Parts: sequence; C-alpha cells; structure tokens
Amino acid sequence: MTDKLSEYGWTFQVKVLAAMFVDRTFLQQIADIIQADYFESDANSWLLEVVLDHFREYKTPPSKDVLKVKVTEIDNDVLKTAILEQLKEVFRFMESDDLTFVKDEILKFCKNQEIKRAIMDSVNLLKMGNYDEIKSKIDGAMKAGADTDIGHEYKKDVVARYTESARDTISTGWDVIDDLMDGGLAAGELGVVMAPAGIGKSWMLINIGANAVKKGKTVIHYTLELNDNYVGQRYDSVVTGIAAQNLKNYTSDIEEKLETLSGELIIKYYPTKSTGVMGIKAHIEKTIMLGNKPDLVVIDYGDLLKVNTKKDKHEALEELYEEMRGMAGEYNVPVWTASQAGRSALEDDVIEADKIASSYGKVMVADFLMSLSRKVEDKLSGTGRGHVIKNRFGPDGITLPSKINTNNGQFDFFEPQTSQGRQTTQTMKTGETLVKKNLAQKFKDLGGSLG
Repeated sequence: MTDKLSEYGWTFQVKVLAAMFVDRTFLQQIADIIQADYFESDANSWLLEVVLDHFREYKTPPSKDVLKVKVTEIDNDVLKTAILEQLKEVFRFMESDDLTFVKDEILKFCKNQEIKRAIMDSVNLLKMGNYDEIKSKIDGAMKAGADTDIGHEYKKDVVARYTESARDTISTGWDVIDDLMDGGLAAGELGVVMAPAGIGKSWMLINIGANAVKKGKTVIHYTLELNDNYVGQRYDSVVTGIAAQNLKNYTSDIEEKLETLSGELIIKYYPTKSTGVMGIKAHIEKTIMLGNKPDLVVIDYGDLLKVNTKKDKHEALEELYEEMRGMAGEYNVPVWTASQAGRSALEDDVIEADKIASSYGKVMVADFLMSLSRKVEDKLSGTGRGHVIKNRFGPDGITLPSKINTNNGQFDFFEPQTSQGRQTTQTMKTGETLVKKNLAQKFKDLGGSLG
C-alpha cells in the first residue's frame, strides 16, 4: 500500500481539497487524519495546511479573502504562482458531481494509513509485551475519521431546548401563515409550495425571499426554469410594487428602493436538470467563502433538480427532497421550494396532498406543505386559495382566501373569518358570476349564429 495519493491521480487530489471547502462535516472528520505529505505537489500540501490550521482555530474553511492574505505571505514566487493556479482548479471542481465518491475514498485511504501506522508502531510494543498500549493504538486507529458530534445530550441541554435559538424562524411575510407555523420556517426545515403550472408558485417563493431580504437576511435564490435576470425583475416588482411590464420605465426608482434594503439577494440560474443537491451545496460553500453565508435558501423548484436516474422516478424524487432537507440541516438554514401539482388539480377549489405530482414521498419529507389553487374565475377576480396540507409546527387542513395581483406579484393571505377574509371570499363569488355571464353570452352568440 502506497503512502501517497499518486495512485489516485492529480485530479482526485484537487477534488479532495475542493471537498474540504464544500463540506465542513467532512472537513471535521478528516482534519485529524489527513497529512500534507500524502499529496504529490507542494502547492496542494501548502493548501491543506492552510485549510487545517484555519479550521482548527475557527471551525470553518478559510474564505477567499483569508486565502488571499495567506498567499501574499509566501516568499517563494514559484510556489506562489503554483498555489494560485491550483486554487483556480480547486474552485472549478467544487461543483463536481463525484465529490461524494472522492470523500469516501480519501477517508478510506486515511483510515488505512492510520491503521498501518498503528500496526507498525505495535511491533516494538509487542516485543515489550505492552498489550494494553497495542490495543489502545489499534482502537484509536479504527476510530479515526469518526464523527465527533454525539448529538443533543438530553439531561445536560435542558436550557438549550427552551431558548429562543432552539427554533429561530424567518417570517414568510404573511402574518396568518407565520402564526400557523409558529413564526415561520426555521433552520434545518423544508417548506414546500404546491400548485399546478402557471398558478403562481414561483411568485410565492419570490414573495418569501423578498420579505427575508427586507428583514435584513441574506437569501440565495436558485432558479432552474427562469433565467436570473427575469427572476431579478420579479423581485423588483414584489419589492417596489411596480407592475412587471412597467419596470423598465422606473429603473431610477428601483435603484432608490433597493438602496433601502438591509438584506442581500443572490440569484443563481442552473438549466433544468443540469445540477443536483450536491451542486447547490457546492455553490453555497462558494458563497460562504466569499463572505455571503445564506440565512435562507429558495429553490425554484425542487422537481427540476437532477435526480438519481438509476432509481425509479418516485424513489428518486423522494430521495431528492430528503437531500434538500438534509442540506437545510447541514447548513443550518431554512429551505423553501415548490412542487408541481397534477393537471387534474387545475379545477379544484382546494388542492389536497394526493394531487402532488410524481411522488407522494415529497409530502412525507416536507415540514410545511401548502397548496395554491386559482380557477378561471379566480384569475378574473384576482383571488385564490392557500391550503395548509401539512404543518409540523401547528394546525393544518386550513384554507386561506388570498388576493393575488399578477401584475406585480403581490400575494396576501387572510383568515377566513376576518373582514378581509370575508371580503376576499365575496370577491371570489364575483369572479364566478363573471364566468357565468361570459359563458351565457358565448352560448347566446353561438345560438344566434346557428339561427
């Protein structure tokens, strides 16, 4: 067995470093067992030492700014040039699809090295009959790379369970929904908006993201359907209230309004099915390195992420949603996404869980699931119905009348028994009357032509 990573190749060694930037849990596992002399190049060895030193002191990988400072401290110009070139490759491989495999292999390699070292050290101990020390060394080598976080210690962590930080929520911007969710969505939780195509789930996600930005939060919005400029325009409409078709006439007003926002928004476009959760995680790590740690992640929408094609479609989609929820926990952020409802839901007053497209497993994974329905008469009257299908934080099965302005993407939800709720319900009936009048007129016109 070689003591170097040369058998794996140069690209593998670069991906090991990329994985250490991308996955802090992996970095924590490997920090005590990986060594600089495993790598072939001095540049990779230098990078490893910087990453490990920074992680041991700050419990996070070094940011791009930290790396810049460290590079300027190098006296050897040849080494400095080599490190800068190597860093470019590390950043390029951060979104590689095979980083999971790389992490598994390097952990296996490092563990084997630890066991090999323990066996070699035990030779002299065996001659001395020091069996307890041999056992200690072998046991330590076998445990190398294990996860050191044992979890929530029930008896010790009583206060932690009841502090405000136990569930630090981010508001949706709609009081009635926040009340049902006990404040909104919190870190490690997955919220899902379900609706048929063209009903407004993307607009809902943008409303949630825009409200977080107004509250001073940093939001990363991933779009897999609409390009980033177009999504940015939709945010402009929601933030300013200006109708989408008129935005280009009010660029100065938009700039002035955006200057007042205390939060930050990053919009990242990926073509449909071009990336999976691993790619999203790599991008999050990259933004963290650049000093933009997200408070909220929006994915529009989850069904369009790349899935495991070796699995049945239903299983693959359920696994995809599990990965998104796992990502929420790994990065300690709330994640909002959307899911398509089946075509049969288009004419439903209230869309229930059985209308979710492709995989019911998505319902089981979500912490909060809400559907949005808008029939033809709703589109005429500017109304709709939000229905809380699943809610881990409070009551569900509740239908909320809503006002929807499709010109500027403004959404409002109301409790049914409030004056605004009753007024919105009455407006829905107006839409129904308009539809009936239109149908009656068409029937009359048709009858006239036949006569």
